[in-house]
Amino acid sequence: MKNQAAVPTTGTSVPAPARPRPRGRPLSFDREQAVDRALRLFWAQGYEGTTLSDLTAALGVAPSSIYAAFGDKQGLFLAAVERYLAGPVRSETLIREAPTAREAAQGLLQAAVVGFTGPSTPRGCLLASAAIACSEAARDVQETLAGLRRGIEAQLRQKIQLDIRQGRLPRDADAAALAAHTMAVIQGLSTLARDGASRAALGRVAALALRCWPPGAPG
Repeated sequence: MKNQAAVPTTGTSVPAPARPRPRGRPLSFDREQAVDRALRLFWAQGYEGTTLSDLTAALGVAPSSIYAAFGDKQGLFLAAVERYLAGPVRSETLIREAPTAREAAQGLLQAAVVGFTGPSTPRGCLLASAAIACSEAARDVQETLAGLRRGIEAQLRQKIQLDIRQGRLPRDADAAALAAHTMAVIQGLSTLARDGASRAALGRVAALALRCWPPGAPG
């Protein structure tokens, strides 16, 4: 998506959207543009808060075109999530390339602060807010997003465990708690951003979160 803010994303794969049924007529719209527009709607309004009518109005197409291209609304949503995850800052890369686990956590938090307050994108995090309070019919969507968040947490936890083994963190450091705390703060930053908190305010929260890391952590 053009001008997309830097948002931490995960390298975990998103389940492929349902294969559309053959229709016999060519698509009457630009698929890539459709995904971009749908992404903004889902990011701003959530999965269930975005209706098929909202999507057809934003995309300028009939429902049949959405069904032909994506199978259904969920297929379009998963395509939008895939686009979101292809943003400029991928959490998998950020965590892997950080010299230490603490710097990886710091990078995730800083990317969240910037990405959740972008001037040209909806506020907050799509993965944290798009499927909140979903009905039973959308539980699979909610679980998909939860799985993506768990993937980021697992990558950070493994980085912390490596630092413990290599002596960069104390032997009694709680890798699971540190990783979970970082993810909890990121989700909290998303909520604060959607409530209107400034980038500076989010930055202070992120800085405070890093103080929970045990003594001896670099930086």
